[in-house]
Amino acid sequence: MRNPVTNIASMATVTDIPDWCTVEGAGIGVYQGFGIAGDGAENPLAAPDEAMLSRMHRASPAAHAHRVKTPTLLALGKVDRRVPVSQGLEYYHTLKGLGVPTKALLYPKCDHAIDLPASEADHWVNALLWLEEYLG
Repeated sequence: MRNPVTNIASMATVTDIPDWCTVEGAGIGVYQGFGIAGDGAENPLAAPDEAMLSRMHRASPAAHAHRVKTPTLLALGKVDRRVPVSQGLEYYHTLKGLGVPTKALLYPKCDHAIDLPASEADHWVNALLWLEEYLG
């Protein structure tokens, strides 16, 4: 998984796309052109309240981590502002705590794309080794 969104509730206030968290995670508002619009009942651009955070969490992989059995490889760009590195690290620690084979690859100079040649090559080599280890 490359820079995965794993807990929309914890991402909502630290990302450069909080509107995505609101629309996709809480189901509030719809995309219109270059922005989002609410349905009149709730403001999609407002700071998330407890109910909204709860909806976001329920829509997140973190809420269902107890069901994960598959060995998981995470590739994380440390300067990603879209999906902060904390998302992947939170998921890494959760899965490790549940006994799921998990490895995190951290790329200190990469953002969301993880597209520096050395980092991208390292990721693909590690992905191949991971697949060989768990698929034989």
